[in-house]
Amino acid sequence: MKKAENGKALLLVVIAALTLEATALLQFYYSQKGIREEADLRAQSQLEATEIKILDVIDQAEAAVRNSIWIAQWSLDYQDSLVRVCQRLVEDNPVVAGSTVALVPDARQSLLAPYVYRDESGSLQALSLATSEYDYPSKEWFIKPLELGEGYWSEPYVDEGGGEMLMTTFSMPVRNVKGTKTAVITADISLQWLTELVGNLKVYPNAYCTMRSRDGNMMVSPPSDSGGKKDVFYVYEDIVERTGWSMSIVIPQDDIYGSLRKMGTMVVLLQLLGLVMIIIMLRSFIRGQNRYRELDQKRQRIEGELHIATGIQMSMIPKTFPPFPERDDLDMAATIVPAKEVGGDLYDFFVRDEKLFFCVGDVSGKGIPAALVMAVTRTTFRNISAREDSPGRIVKAMNDSLSSMNESNMFVTFFCGVLDLSTGMLRYCNAGHNPPRILTTAIQPLPVVPNLPLGIMGGMEYQEQEMEFHYDDALFLYTDGLTEAEDILHDQFGEERMDAALRGRKSAEGHLENIKQQVRLFVGEAPQSDDLTLLFIHYLPATHHLTLHNEIGQISLLPAFVEEVVGASKLDPAQTDSLNLALEEAVTNVILYAYPEGTDGLVQIDAAVSENGVTFTMTDKGKAFDPTARKEVDINAGVEERPIGGLGIHLVRQIMDRVRYERIGDKNVLYLTKNYR
Repeated sequence: MKKAENGKALLLVVIAALTLEATALLQFYYSQKGIREEADLRAQSQLEATEIKILDVIDQAEAAVRNSIWIAQWSLDYQDSLVRVCQRLVEDNPVVAGSTVALVPDARQSLLAPYVYRDESGSLQALSLATSEYDYPSKEWFIKPLELGEGYWSEPYVDEGGGEMLMTTFSMPVRNVKGTKTAVITADISLQWLTELVGNLKVYPNAYCTMRSRDGNMMVSPPSDSGGKKDVFYVYEDIVERTGWSMSIVIPQDDIYGSLRKMGTMVVLLQLLGLVMIIIMLRSFIRGQNRYRELDQKRQRIEGELHIATGIQMSMIPKTFPPFPERDDLDMAATIVPAKEVGGDLYDFFVRDEKLFFCVGDVSGKGIPAALVMAVTRTTFRNISAREDSPGRIVKAMNDSLSSMNESNMFVTFFCGVLDLSTGMLRYCNAGHNPPRILTTAIQPLPVVPNLPLGIMGGMEYQEQEMEFHYDDALFLYTDGLTEAEDILHDQFGEERMDAALRGRKSAEGHLENIKQQVRLFVGEAPQSDDLTLLFIHYLPATHHLTLHNEIGQISLLPAFVEEVVGASKLDPAQTDSLNLALEEAVTNVILYAYPEGTDGLVQIDAAVSENGVTFTMTDKGKAFDPTARKEVDINAGVEERPIGGLGIHLVRQIMDRVRYERIGDKNVLYLTKNYR
């Protein structure tokens, strides 16, 4: 009996030991898996954040060179000005350590390469690279862009006789008016910042990061005390194809699994001590809880890094409103509300050559991949639109660029517009995006051609469209995060609610705040399902104003007003009297017919001066009266055959090039346009 009981006890001990061993093995396996996944996530997050910072510096350097090519081309005929081109490039771009415009030597042209660089004190210094010791025509940064005919990032090198530092150079060929490659313009980037950025990555205490160039040369070396280490875990990440740089993080397995191995050893030892088996289990449980708390703290740190990524992403788009406080012809506002920490929506705008360039886009997908594509799309838009005025060609070039690097098969719906602020002509190209709303006398979709989104297929042609903007017209652009916003019942906000929220004229900021408030009220407690991006553009070209009461004596104020408008336009001053006569006839019509006798009313006259002519807009709140509804008067008919009235509007039509009437709400609005001859 005792042997049987001992056998049962031994069997129970064996079963308990096997159960504990199986439990320990399972815990070890899943703990190892979780720690490995967490290590992968941390390393990838660090690499992606570092890549974004490196891309930002690369983009700034490339943009500095591309934006300076045109002035370098101009300066080819004034070679004494080349040093000023270099000075301006370095002065305006803090990431650039030095720059040169090096001429291609030939039988007619000798060596010439003025070089400007920033010394240790931050001052700009100038010297010449055209020396027998330096021989710049043999340098990689000079030869490669001429061979390739495009921008080129050189291998890292110590520029002895030039910048005297470890650097890499971005260079582009400069063509003369005949298209001949006549010079090379460069931007030198010191690699000290790269060493500090990469060298300071500390995913784990003993981990380190290295970086190599496209030819395998070490740009950032491992620390001196890391040589000979074995048993390591590698995380490898390619950087941009433009430079060919690659970055890798090396993490010793002891850093990743050290605590886990210690715990496993402790469990094995404690299992051998059967008398303290319960204590071992309790201690293992407590250690496991502590480990999970550590994982939670690490998760919170990762969330903090995502917040940093959000800040980096948001810093790429304009956020200061009003964006152009010096201008009176634009009222703009824009916002992005990402559904997650980072998103794939974007907007951008800037003014160049009296033209407003703007865009709105939506990247397929969410999270870090969409945010990276968003950053590339915005940078590509800025680079191309800095030298191209046609929306169709801008979108085509962006599609070709994004398609060539789209290994993840992501695409971007995109709307690009160029508004000529002097003429009111809007040219635009839509690449699969939601049609914007145009706010004139009504709210309606802007007619768009359904071109393909960006990034799907290279070589596509994109159709450009245009329409004329008038004073007080507005354009509202949005992503589908607005119309597809869902409440807890999965009903969508939709276009009807959006159009209702746009009714009633407000400031651009007021419109966006009203729409966001309407979306919040509709969605309620439901989580945000998609990024929300809004852009509102209100066109208010330069105008002159005059307010008259409905009294005949007020007409005496018109001549001075008309003279002021003609003086501010390109109209012939000899036309002043005829324009004044046309306005007198139109104002007299309002005084006589719009307001009941004995009542006081106002007539508002606005004159908008554009590149094509002048438009007078007359507004009153009298009873509905359309002077253009009268039939044309037959001036050749006899007096007895002609109906009474109609000569005044006939005179106005003869003087003006266009006469148009609208009833907007409770207002009569008459438009009188006089074009330049």
